[in-house]
Amino acid sequence: MAMTWSSAARPRRFSGLAMATASVNVDNVKVTKGLGDLSKLILTSVHGSEAELYLYGGCVTSWKVASRDLLFVRPDAVFTGQKPISGGIPHCFPQFGPGAIQQHGFARNMNWSILSSENLEGNPTITLELKDGPYSRAMWDYSFQALYKVTLDKNTLSTEFKVTNTDEKPFSFTTALHTYFSASVTGASVRGLKGCKTLNKDPDPKNPVEGNEERDAVTFPGFVDCVYLDAPEELQLDNGLGDVITIKNTNWSDAVLWNPHLTMEACYKDFVCVENAKIGQVQLEPSQSWTAVQQLSLA
Repeated sequence: MAMTWSSAARPRRFSGLAMATASVNVDNVKVTKGLGDLSKLILTSVHGSEAELYLYGGCVTSWKVASRDLLFVRPDAVFTGQKPISGGIPHCFPQFGPGAIQQHGFARNMNWSILSSENLEGNPTITLELKDGPYSRAMWDYSFQALYKVTLDKNTLSTEFKVTNTDEKPFSFTTALHTYFSASVTGASVRGLKGCKTLNKDPDPKNPVEGNEERDAVTFPGFVDCVYLDAPEELQLDNGLGDVITIKNTNWSDAVLWNPHLTMEACYKDFVCVENAKIGQVQLEPSQSWTAVQQLSLA
């Protein structure tokens, strides 16, 4: 049975800007105040590309190549430290979607800390860490360590997500990176999913319809919420704005396409979500780890 939790267990809003700044020791990573005075990292490559990453939620909110932001943050996103940031690359951990605990888990609602920073030939790398605390344990009573390594290169944004069981008992989880891409929804398409088994959550998310993808290019003609099981390690997103983004992964076994259509009338035309996910349970014994890598590259 799921444990109950109260507002008293909510994480405190992160205010340790000086501490975060002290944790960064490379020139091309800057710690500053973002929206809502939340601590934000700005990563700049020697090649001119840029990324922004909030410690709250460990959420990448911007990835710019040639001054074009390839990610999307919804206009209804709030930066209060009380709700997840709606946009960019939010974490879903230790639960993807609905389930025994809150929607998409708690990692997107907690403050991550800076573990290390590096400069690799002019390209910045930052590693964030998340550990269990009263807020997470009220929902999911396990000890864990999650590391999130973000690397920015000329045309590439790479992330490595590593979960380690630091408890004395086994646990299981599901997870995803809920990536929002800037797009023209009427012109956007995703290639590479043909032949995959699908779980279509439209019209009933509680009873998804099983099927197989037969299209070479999957489009977004209306409301889309579909899981692709055993997806390939490489997909191509044409964002309908003149950009083709290659989405490579290691160990993210599944993919999810989502666009809310008229249920989010203010902005649905401006983005699509292409998510790397692990829909099946990952089982970890004490001291075991699981790692998955995502690489986004502009063609």
